[in-house]
Amino acid sequence: MRWMVTGARGMLGADVMAALDGAPDGDEVTGFGRDLDVTDGGAVRDALDALAPDVVINCAAWTDVDGAETHPDEAMEVNGRAVESLALACAERGARLIHVSTDYVFDGTAREPYAEDAPVGPINAYGRSKLAGERAALEHGHTVVRTAWLYGARGRSFPATMIRLAAERETVPVVTDQVGQPTWSADLAARLVALGRSDAPGGVYHGTNAGRASWYELAREVFTLLGADPGRVVPTTAAAFARPARRPAWSVLGHGRWAEAGLPPMRHWREALRAAWPSLTSYLNVS
Repeated sequence: MRWMVTGARGMLGADVMAALDGAPDGDEVTGFGRDLDVTDGGAVRDALDALAPDVVINCAAWTDVDGAETHPDEAMEVNGRAVESLALACAERGARLIHVSTDYVFDGTAREPYAEDAPVGPINAYGRSKLAGERAALEHGHTVVRTAWLYGARGRSFPATMIRLAAERETVPVVTDQVGQPTWSADLAARLVALGRSDAPGGVYHGTNAGRASWYELAREVFTLLGADPGRVVPTTAAAFARPARRPAWSVLGHGRWAEAGLPPMRHWREALRAAWPSLTSYLNVS
């Protein structure tokens, strides 16, 4: 198989490249970081023509949620219009696109896990831009994998922030009224590769670790793994943190469609965090 990965230098993209590192003999893997501007349709088509990939995994994205509020056109260019161009180019060349999306396409008012076909309704500019990309990918028969609360060894993440604050502050206030599914980027990367190897139909899949937690519960788990007193994590509410972009209060996703791909749901978030812990602490130089 021939694979092409966009956004290959980011947190998720780097893990996708690592997941493909042990690809069977004969597989060809090419990753692009900033050397491929996904908003340049001509450059994208040239790359597709040169590589003739069977599967394209699109990890390139505008991920600055608050920045999207003041730069909505730029966010839409990367998360929406660029995906539309990529999806069309892949369809024209017979390549399968697996596009990574987000829980932010939902409004966060549910109290049961969002099914893959649940009505969408983003509440911020970032979510609207990601929804535009989803619709473009699906219009051309491709696959969308929504994820949430992603963390990994590279780049910024909530667990990394908690590790840093545990060393800097006696107590750390963390919100209890936002609930989601902490998801290890390496687990998601392995799932994207497995999906690319399968003959699963296109459409929407939810790529999050199982279970649910508030940010407060996740922070306490991080402190526990550090050997720190989880009582130093102080409960508060989202109202205490004024941010430009509204966040969904509920980001728990259902995983019903994985059976169609012949794959089980991803493991529980606590198990994943424990598995991720050595790589997280090594990257952050935590002893």
